[in-house]
Amino acid sequence: MDNRKSKCDRSRQDRLSGRRDFLRQMGAGGLAAAGAAWFAGASKSAAQVAAPSTSEKAPLLPTIAIGGKTITRLITGGNPVQAVSQPTLHVQRHMAEYFTPERIADLLVHSEKVGINTFQVSYSDRVRDGLRLAWERGSKIQWICLTSDTQGAPPLETVLALKPIALAHHGGVTDRFFRQGKSDGIRDFINKVHDKGLLVGVSSHVPNNIRAVEEKDWGNDFFMTCFYNVVRTSEDTKREFGMVPVDNLYYLDGDPKIMTEAIRQSRKPCLAFKILAAGRLCWSPQSVEGAFQFAFRNIKPTDGVIVGMYPRFEDEPQANAALTRKYGAIG
Repeated sequence: MDNRKSKCDRSRQDRLSGRRDFLRQMGAGGLAAAGAAWFAGASKSAAQVAAPSTSEKAPLLPTIAIGGKTITRLITGGNPVQAVSQPTLHVQRHMAEYFTPERIADLLVHSEKVGINTFQVSYSDRVRDGLRLAWERGSKIQWICLTSDTQGAPPLETVLALKPIALAHHGGVTDRFFRQGKSDGIRDFINKVHDKGLLVGVSSHVPNNIRAVEEKDWGNDFFMTCFYNVVRTSEDTKREFGMVPVDNLYYLDGDPKIMTEAIRQSRKPCLAFKILAAGRLCWSPQSVEGAFQFAFRNIKPTDGVIVGMYPRFEDEPQANAALTRKYGAIG
């Protein structure tokens, strides 16, 4: 029994130290100059503890084009910034405490420094303040806003005041509309955003919903495509598996293959998200690298990925940028 416990403890420690080892390997391999590990204390900003080893700005990552906008194939995602952590409430609180507007600005400025030019997140006052602080510091980072015109969403005028380069119809709302037979609401949102002169995308967790929007040809400029179908209802789950998971948020290893098939069939640029299964593939450098490799090898050259980053303990933007340079190069 003691021997098994010892092995378990060692295995856990190996996983916890994995991404730090990975960052050292990135530097040693010449993929990019790794920044110092990001151990952000409660009284320090990310900028204070995460200063890169060089003051030079890295070249832009490989890019794609959406409606005339140049977007890096790696986009900094917003779930950690909004304290959206699916695994536990404790992590949500941890992220909410960490991501002050100042630290959001730190993340965006550093993202740009490693070659990322776009940030994707839903609107909140904290995001608004963080973006403004980053821009005041000279950042040119672009913003894609995930939103809808349903009850509870911020008014469109409030979102547009922050000058996003594009809006995307919220995936959870998209999937709910399809379940309820109200998918025409997605078309109406697309038309409303186009009338404002902005690019518009449609997000979904369900491959068949992506295909349906494509077939309806509603004129959206891009898709946001989740690698995992996390919107299966309890009824769906019970019908498929005969039981229901505790939180009904589970990740099947076959889901990315199904979604990437839909991505490759689409004529439009797709921005894939949850490629790391909301952190579930981050236990080792091998699993992180494998996820990036799979994503870029199974989406189109005109597609990109959105990855949430929590830089409190290590330089995730730098590590993810290095993997994008390795696997996301075009041509």
